[in-house]
Amino acid sequence: MTGTTTTPVPPGRLGDPDRSLGTDPRADPRMMAVLGPLGLGDQAAGGAPGPDTPLEELRDFVTATEVGFEGLFTVLAEGAPRAQGVVSEERTIDGPDGNAITLYVVRPADADGPLPGLLQIHGGGMVMLSGSGPVYRNWREELAAAGTVVVGVEYRNGGGVHGPHPFPAGLNDCAAALRWVGENRAELGITDIVVTGDSGGGNIALALALKARREGWLDVIAGVYAQSPYIVGDWEGAVGELASLTENDRYWLNRELFTPLAEVYDPGAANRDEPTCWPYRATGADLAGLPPHVIVVNELDPLRDEGLAYHRRLLAHGVRSVGKVNLGLCHVGEILFRAAMPDVYLDAVRAVTGFARGLQDEAR
Repeated sequence: MTGTTTTPVPPGRLGDPDRSLGTDPRADPRMMAVLGPLGLGDQAAGGAPGPDTPLEELRDFVTATEVGFEGLFTVLAEGAPRAQGVVSEERTIDGPDGNAITLYVVRPADADGPLPGLLQIHGGGMVMLSGSGPVYRNWREELAAAGTVVVGVEYRNGGGVHGPHPFPAGLNDCAAALRWVGENRAELGITDIVVTGDSGGGNIALALALKARREGWLDVIAGVYAQSPYIVGDWEGAVGELASLTENDRYWLNRELFTPLAEVYDPGAANRDEPTCWPYRATGADLAGLPPHVIVVNELDPLRDEGLAYHRRLLAHGVRSVGKVNLGLCHVGEILFRAAMPDVYLDAVRAVTGFARGLQDEAR
């Protein structure tokens, strides 16, 4: 008896360049029920500025793009239930350049005894978005309701309404916030501190561990939890080694967007090989001795494979790291669809807070 062998079709746009998020059979239908009516099921439009665009024009582009993303995130947060039983306050601390840094502190209203602490860093490619937006406000409240004290950082972005403040301004703001939290553990009612962030915030979360190791204050960080980290810095040059850049290109995020965002964050690619700017460049010497990490990526994200590569590099150099792929989700999809996908959202909450709680238990 003879049989036929069927060659598997590569996933996403690797197998069909016309594929879109809305036609990819892997896409979670609950996610598409939200994104489809918003016109985000089709391939993301092109039109990002080219490599020769002047920096001021790139900054204007980022500001306009920020308006669109903030509007989308506001729409996605509408109708989502708010966590109950938490209290919030704003604190202002001194920044490293004479600037003021706003911190959003959220804790359970009935907290009994010291709790794990989370330093939460918002996304936006390090050049846009705000920690005060409804998606990140709700995310902090949910994390706190699950039994942690959360400190969100309003750091200086490379562009947009909180810019232009290129690298290392935002990283240094987050480092100042982290060290302040560490110095005020008793007042805040926390034990250990886990640094967590998504997308550009994932970049800064990873970079903070590298910076702290280099500068000798790594003991402040118990662990790092990075979601969909944006960490390469040269995506055109990485297309061959990171299949998801082609497989999932234009699935909500257009790969063309990454390069102008990177130029605004790091003008002239002056820090292209600096790991605290682009953690993908970290060497074994940079990684050895880091605290435990969790790296979470999403199946239908162009950035998926850079996060997986970082996770594997951590393991190769003796760092405890857990890697996780959320099936059927777009970039940072686990925090965007609270109303439509509550099970996915709350699983992400449990994962972050459970990691922090587990490290607290280990330290006892």
